[in-house]
Amino acid sequence: MDAIANFPTLDISEFWPEQDSGNNLLYHEILGKRHIEKPHKHDFFLFMLFAEGSGIHTIDFLDHQVDGGQLHLLFPEQIHKWELGEETHAHQLMISRSIFETLAYSLRFSLILYQNYPVINLSAEAYGKILYEFQRISSELAKPAILWEIINARIRLIALMVSEEAETLFNNQTVYQTKPMLFKYRSLIDMHYKKEKLVGFYADQLSISANYLNMLCKKHFHVSATALIHERLILEAKRILLTTERPIKAIAFDLGFYDVAYFSKFFKKQTRITPRAFRE
Repeated sequence: MDAIANFPTLDISEFWPEQDSGNNLLYHEILGKRHIEKPHKHDFFLFMLFAEGSGIHTIDFLDHQVDGGQLHLLFPEQIHKWELGEETHAHQLMISRSIFETLAYSLRFSLILYQNYPVINLSAEAYGKILYEFQRISSELAKPAILWEIINARIRLIALMVSEEAETLFNNQTVYQTKPMLFKYRSLIDMHYKKEKLVGFYADQLSISANYLNMLCKKHFHVSATALIHERLILEAKRILLTTERPIKAIAFDLGFYDVAYFSKFFKKQTRITPRAFRE
């Protein structure tokens, strides 16, 4: 039997267990070179603030250049790895799902936008303000009796400041401004891609014709409407293949494919490699 890579989902309690915060939130400072060779995913939310840095942070198979004055956002289930340079100095906040659910509304834009654009270049003023909140949270976590009301308030403040900085970035995605229907389409794909793979379903949800939706996608994204559905399926397939030992047949079924041979053919057509070869 071929060896199968196993990259489990990492729980927040596995990081710095000596920091007693009830495993709800952890602060960590990164100094110097860091390397994650094999991708993995977390079951928690991550704010990562770079004071200085170089290298590459790969999130959901897309490479992002690391630089000082950046904030990187990583959501649960997203796969990442990094190669950080010697001069790296960064601050991390690892936030459990339970706390994240209470602050998500403070991220004023759709979470899909943050996931599609996970690196935000901060102004010097915003960087200083956000760093101050990180440091205050670190100090609060070090106290014998942690006041979670203060910490939660500071996390929500960070989320609001991040949203303010992200506004320019997201507004620059003019396709979503001029054609909000396309943003809605991508949101619908994220909700239904496992069960609904035909453009007609999404067109009906948007009250437009499939031909018109396809025309919009080709004009603004330079791919067909079907390609966006396939793109989301492949992303999820890659995530599951890399982070579990589940049989390929079970993965195919989870993604709405009832014939494993057809799933393998679909995967290879999109990636030029079979699911088994990708995993190994």
